[in-house]
Order: sequence, then structure tokens, then C-alpha cells
Amino acid sequence: MKHLIVVAHPSEDSFTMGLTRAYAAELEKLGHSQRTYDLYRMGFNPVLAARELSPAGSDHPVSADVVQAQDDIRGADAITVIYPVWWLSMPAMMKGYIDRVFARGFAYESRNGIVRGLLPGKKSVLITISGAPLSLLIKSGDWNAVQALQDTHIFRSVGFELLEHLHFDEVAPHLSDVIAERHMARVRSCARQHFSANQ
Repeated sequence: MKHLIVVAHPSEDSFTMGLTRAYAAELEKLGHSQRTYDLYRMGFNPVLAARELSPAGSDHPVSADVVQAQDDIRGADAITVIYPVWWLSMPAMMKGYIDRVFARGFAYESRNGIVRGLLPGKKSVLITISGAPLSLLIKSGDWNAVQALQDTHIFRSVGFELLEHLHFDEVAPHLSDVIAERHMARVRSCARQHFSANQ
């Protein structure tokens, strides 16, 4: 299978980036090919320009970086998106990628308020990280909001088959090596669980 991994974290030596490297390496160990879009290191421009709001099918050319990103999604069998949860949402860099790349006419169409995904048949995994305990997010109802907006409204709406939303909580600076390695084992297990038989 061909995998596209999209990750957003400003620090290259962050826990988020460590998880990404462990996940990508496990996919390759399983015999899959993968391409990682490290949005910060590649200098992705997250700002949606007014000209990019042209209706689908208009003669206005799409920006070259968006064309490439959309081609990479088309060519992938599975898409994994990885980011820290800040203020119950994704980093602005990731949101900008979604705004620009998951555009009307490419990722979805909408008529009379009904959204139809245009990217069916692609498997997806969502991996998120938070400092807050997951139990607290669930108790407060905040986790329902995260799932409704991110899992359902974005990733399932475009037609992806969301296999798992894997969340790592209570991740803070100076995470112990024991806990960090336990988390790395979980992300490698996620790759094996969903893709070991799908080569």
C-alpha cells in the first residue's frame, strides 16, 4: 500500500515528530511505501488566498503546492494525519493544509447543505496528542466536540474510512523515557493492527 502521512509540529525533536518517525518506520518494515508531509519543515503555506476560493471547475489555476498535495492524496491508499491538540483543535498549520488542500471540488461537494465526500475508498488513521488527560476531556464533553469536528466533520466527510483515532494524553515536556517508549510501542502496534495484512 501507498501511505501519505501528514504531520504538523513546529519542533523537529518533539514527541509528535518522534511518533511520526516510529509510525512511518513501522509501515516500511511491513513492506509499505510511505511519504511524509512534514508541514513545518517543508515550509507549507497555510494561508488560504481569496483566489483559491474560486468555484470548482473555474478556469483559475490551482496553486502548484496544492496541486502536488492533492495528487499525493489521490495516489495514496491510506492517509494518516498526526498533530497535537491545542485549544481542542489542530495547529493552524494543519488547519491551513485542510483549508487549502481539502477543497470543494476535490475533497467534497455540497448541495443544499448536504456534503458528499469525493475521496472514498481511502483508509485513514488520525493520531493526536494532548497534555490534558483524556478522561478529563471525556468528562467535560470536550472530547465529543473533538470527535464531531475532526473525526466526523473533516475526515469522514471527505469519504475516508477512519480506521482509528489514536490519542496520546498527558504528554508534557520531559516525558519519561519509559512512558515515551510505551507510546512508541502503541503507535507501532497501530500500524501493524491496521496494515500488516494489507500489503
